[in-house]
Amino acid sequence: MNIVQIEKNLQKLMKSCQQETFIYDLLLAYGLPKASITRLQKGNLNLSKVKGELSWKKKVFFKEEFEKDLHVTLLDLAEEIKHDQRFVIVTDYKLLLAIDTKTKDKLDVDFKDLAKNYDFFLPWAGMEKTQHQNENPADVKAAERMAKLFDEIKKDNPSEDEEFNSGLNVFLSRLLFCFFAEDTDIFEDNQFTNAISSHTQVDGSDLGTYLDELFEVLNTPDNERKGLPTYLEAFPYVNGGLFRQRHSSPEFSRKSRQIIIEAGELDWKDINPDIFGSMFQGVIDPGKRGSLGAHYTSVPNIMKVIEPLFLDELYEAFEKAKGNSKKISELLHRLSQVKIFDPACGSGNFLIIAYKELRRLEMKIFRENNMMAFSQISLSQFYGIELDDFAHEIAQLSLWLAEHQMNVEFFKQFGRTNPTLPLKEAGKIVCGNACRLNWEDVCPKDGVETYILGNPPYRGARMQDKDQKEDMRIVFKGDVIYKDLDYILCWFEKSSQYIKGGINSFAFVSTNSITQGEQVGAFWPRVLDDLQIYFAYPSFKWDNSAKGNAGVTVVIIGIKNNTDEEVYLYSDSYKRKVKNINAYLTEGSNIYVSRSKDILSEGFPDMTIGSMARDGGNLILSEDEMNLLLNVSNDLNDIIKPLYGSQEFIQGKKRYCLWIEDDMLEFANQYVEIKRRISNVYDFRKNSKAKTTNGYATIPHKFAQRCYKDTSPIIIPSTSSERREYIPIGYLSQGSVVTNSANVIYDSDPFFLGVLCSKMHNVWVKSIGGQLESRIRYSTEMVYNTFPFPEISENIKNDIRQTALRIIEARESYPELTYADLYDPERMPENLRLAHFYNNQAIEMCYRKNEFKSDKERLEFMLSLYKKMKEKK
Repeated sequence: MNIVQIEKNLQKLMKSCQQETFIYDLLLAYGLPKASITRLQKGNLNLSKVKGELSWKKKVFFKEEFEKDLHVTLLDLAEEIKHDQRFVIVTDYKLLLAIDTKTKDKLDVDFKDLAKNYDFFLPWAGMEKTQHQNENPADVKAAERMAKLFDEIKKDNPSEDEEFNSGLNVFLSRLLFCFFAEDTDIFEDNQFTNAISSHTQVDGSDLGTYLDELFEVLNTPDNERKGLPTYLEAFPYVNGGLFRQRHSSPEFSRKSRQIIIEAGELDWKDINPDIFGSMFQGVIDPGKRGSLGAHYTSVPNIMKVIEPLFLDELYEAFEKAKGNSKKISELLHRLSQVKIFDPACGSGNFLIIAYKELRRLEMKIFRENNMMAFSQISLSQFYGIELDDFAHEIAQLSLWLAEHQMNVEFFKQFGRTNPTLPLKEAGKIVCGNACRLNWEDVCPKDGVETYILGNPPYRGARMQDKDQKEDMRIVFKGDVIYKDLDYILCWFEKSSQYIKGGINSFAFVSTNSITQGEQVGAFWPRVLDDLQIYFAYPSFKWDNSAKGNAGVTVVIIGIKNNTDEEVYLYSDSYKRKVKNINAYLTEGSNIYVSRSKDILSEGFPDMTIGSMARDGGNLILSEDEMNLLLNVSNDLNDIIKPLYGSQEFIQGKKRYCLWIEDDMLEFANQYVEIKRRISNVYDFRKNSKAKTTNGYATIPHKFAQRCYKDTSPIIIPSTSSERREYIPIGYLSQGSVVTNSANVIYDSDPFFLGVLCSKMHNVWVKSIGGQLESRIRYSTEMVYNTFPFPEISENIKNDIRQTALRIIEARESYPELTYADLYDPERMPENLRLAHFYNNQAIEMCYRKNEFKSDKERLEFMLSLYKKMKEKK
């Protein structure tokens, strides 16, 4: 049962609702077993014998109430239930109230509006509501303030010197610490901000000198200080490495000084230490940031990783241990032993949030069991690897700040805490290359449960520098598959080896490219032969509160050793229990679609890549160049043809080419301009460093590789915008030449156009073809040859021919629009959209009679069909 069907079921129920059967019909609407509902109606399963009540163990307690206040009735029932019913519902058929006893969410709606709130009861259908922390507004404001300060400082100090920028990073981290310290009782309240206001000039001219002196004081023990003015002597000794190195502060203006004072006026005590990551992202050069993997990740997104990885299970263990002192003690010991390891930790965001969440769980256990104990969770349980030395230091500092915050929170609740200063080294963060270090040296495998997590750096196979390629070679031990894999798979590979045979698991954020295209078949079998994906978030937009952040499409994948435990697919709001998650992050068996030279689907015509010129541009003509030639002689029409690649077809750009067959060469050489162009092609090919190109110098009047046929071809662009609902695919006029930037089918009837223009085919392309940057990528051997299409009758083919012709007709009714205009998702004409709708219906009926509710469902079905068809071959 999926969400769309449930919503429809509920809408239907509310149109013809009968009070006598309402609760039974409601349960049926969510796909609960009919046999169980029948037993409920007969009274066999109903634990309540009171008229107007229904009590089903672990599912629902329902009560009709026409006299008492519904709100009071609901609260009373929720406190009294004895059989773990998930939902308590009361209604007088004018109002409906409900409470989710697990999440404590409440529903209070007019009875007639129940269908609009169908999502409240989705756990009946196996779809759990996921609850993520929202962004802390203070975090966002602080990040913006620091970014604003950085921009102003750069105006005052326009240097691009690497040493200066490095010093600026250190300066900003020290500033962040001081803001935090004066709001959390490390310094006196507002001590730092007040000192700047009182002891520096308004124009900012002496602020740099003052801060340099202050930072030196913070690095000097009390017994070594001599002759300091009182306002500096009042600052405590900090240590911890933050103020150890001497870096001159930048120059300041009146405006930048004022921004610092305004930033100090924020309340920093509630700001998450992962704001350091935001600052870090805001100041490092974008190119360098990508190579170092310094990704700032927001708290809600981090929670999407750590909750299903370990936190949810720990909370479940706490619920089960309640009332059992032995189990509570065992759980507390477990919390004090568990290890958290981020092998690409950047400025420590994942480690910080994981630490704070474990401390909060521990405090909850203490509080609910009236325990007078100190925290047993220490920073020594947290491990990381970071390539950049500055980020490595920031991670250590951020962990210490997180510890201080949690100690303050602990003190508020329990009246005791540990001393604050001087700072101590925090966490076991190693500065080094995670691809080349032995992870067991960093985080020893000693029988303690270890969770590996993080957001490792992304680099596509063609974007990696020399050092990253060498990292790949080392991690994959020379296996040539590494040459075509994303850089992030180094972390998946090393984590897979680390956890095998143990009690450990890992979860990473990754670009969705590793679950698409050729990487699936190349990489995932080596992982999923021994391990399993036990939770996953399929593709979604990943963003954060950092300065200038841009959302990128990512997945989250959690992996552990094979077990019989439940596995879940998540969305932004729900999780769904499934039997198995494959590498495409859909429900189903472990299927891998691999490149194929043979066409899988019966009767499909050959598709090939278009013709490749390799001509130095000499056989290609602009419209003006074509007209100049035709002004010389109209007879040249015989050797000039329209030329289409992906851009020409989609954007409506006009280009042409010289297409000279051998029997026309003598005629072509009569014209000086054409003879010159042919000579230039010869020189270009002869002088090329590529031997294959040299060989084509013998036919300088021809395209190097040719697939042209004198028919009306179907053109399939090799790349297309991911924004479009449909990939623009269509017929070209007879005599058109298709270039190698597109694919082409010759001698094809409209039936195949209908198939290629369908949503089913589009879903296959997007999932199996992979992407070029963010654009959709189409290839013959990876996409078309592997596309599974069932055998159908000639009558059904005729129906699809008609729907394909309706698409063509709709397009032709807008001759002024390009394909880019026609398929712009915000401007697509309604009659074209409708034509595609009818074509989709005809195509999908070939697969199954039941309507597909989502693209995920379409892909799951096609992968299953692909497997069956491959087995028959």
